Amino acid sequence: MNLQRENFRMVGKLALVAGMMFAFGYALVPLYKAICEMTGLNVLALNEKVISGVKPAPAENTQIDTTRTITVEFDANARGPWDFKPAQRSLQVHPGELTTVMYEFQNIQNRRMSAQAIPSYAPQQAAAHFNKVECFCFTQYTLEPGEKKSWPVAFVIDPKLSKDVKTITLSYTFFEVGGRTPPAPVAAVQPDAAVVGGT
Repeated sequence: MNLQRENFRMVGKLALVAGMMFAFGYALVPLYKAICEMTGLNVLALNEKVISGVKPAPAENTQIDTTRTITVEFDANARGPWDFKPAQRSLQVHPGELTTVMYEFQNIQNRRMSAQAIPSYAPQQAAAHFNKVECFCFTQYTLEPGEKKSWPVAFVIDPKLSKDVKTITLSYTFFEVGGRTPPAPVAAVQPDAAVVGGT
């Protein structure tokens, strides 16, 4: 009988501890926000407040180097009877900025074909700093006779790229899969892009 009473008392204590733990966990979030707002330690909690109906300014991407502008030129070479071209020939980008351009392709043959693109860069040192997030060159495509497609290339130029490089040429060669794979083309070197490491 004494043992049973002890068991009930122990269960009551455990239930009380569990209830207090739940209440503490439930109150922790508003308590945490209040402390962070008072001390200014958590910028996210401060940004959630809307003062007199004005939304806070979005955070600036500090990885973008706005002090530099690089001209990126787009080139397309077709090894076969089809149309392949960039939607725009060039644009200005800041290092660290995510940029997307489109390439257009049309199979003008009267048969189905599978094809893939090979990229190349000029100057050659830019290849290590030209990071493609999305690219049609990652896969092969099959197109029906007369079919048209538009494909994106999303890229970021690494801010560590030499400041001597002012122009980058991204060139694609589109070839039919199953045929002989052509070598990557050599893009024309721009006079100001040819300067490498101060030479």
